[in-house]
Amino acid sequence: MTWSIVARDPDTGHLAIAVASRFFAVGSAVPYMRGGVGAVATQAFVSPLYGVDGLVMLGEGRAPDEIINALTARDDGAEQRQMHLIDANGRNAAFTGAKCIDWAGHLIDDQVSVAGNMLAGPQVLEETLATYKSLLKAPFAERLLAAMEAGEAAGGDKRGKQSAALVIYRDQDYAWLNIRADDHTDPLQELWRLYQVAQERYLHVAETMPTRANPHGLIDRREIDKKIASLEAERIASGRKSASFATPWIPT
Repeated sequence: MTWSIVARDPDTGHLAIAVASRFFAVGSAVPYMRGGVGAVATQAFVSPLYGVDGLVMLGEGRAPDEIINALTARDDGAEQRQMHLIDANGRNAAFTGAKCIDWAGHLIDDQVSVAGNMLAGPQVLEETLATYKSLLKAPFAERLLAAMEAGEAAGGDKRGKQSAALVIYRDQDYAWLNIRADDHTDPLQELWRLYQVAQERYLHVAETMPTRANPHGLIDRREIDKKIASLEAERIASGRKSASFATPWIPT
């Protein structure tokens, strides 16, 4: 029902999962992640335990191949499932059960893997991976979205489109970016719009949030307010409309 990309940015160590499907709210079912630990995508006949327990095992330092073997060995339904994962060092592995609905399969490369089932054909994964690898100088989020878009153009989920998600973790236990289109006629395009909206304010605020190393975060918000106001003024002056659907804010 799904195809996804699980990746580690070699320059930053950031982890990400991008996923799309002809299934409602795929972003609530497939991605599991923890900054500095790893990322797991569980799909096909989804087992949330693959994600939950897979992250625990990654946190224990177990190798991705070992984790797949442990999770599938205890599961009588494993042949209907699919998963791929990566650890904080870039080691990765993937599994596609023999009973996953055609076309189903996976590809593994350096610090990135793609996997899918119920796809139009192997070209979906091939184009997703090729596009990701061709954009290594682009921002991580844009690389992932463009890769998924290429997979969609190659046929995507053979049943059609409904939902998509992009989740990126840096080195914290919370996401730096987590955007979803749960029920949409063109969910990947909706993710592009949401990513544009995030750049207007959200991602700048995200830089101020407390971290384990700095539990205070940015205390004086005037600095970030000034930056956001400057970007907003620049956008208005250039004649660009906001990507957001938000109603205007009228200060009282």
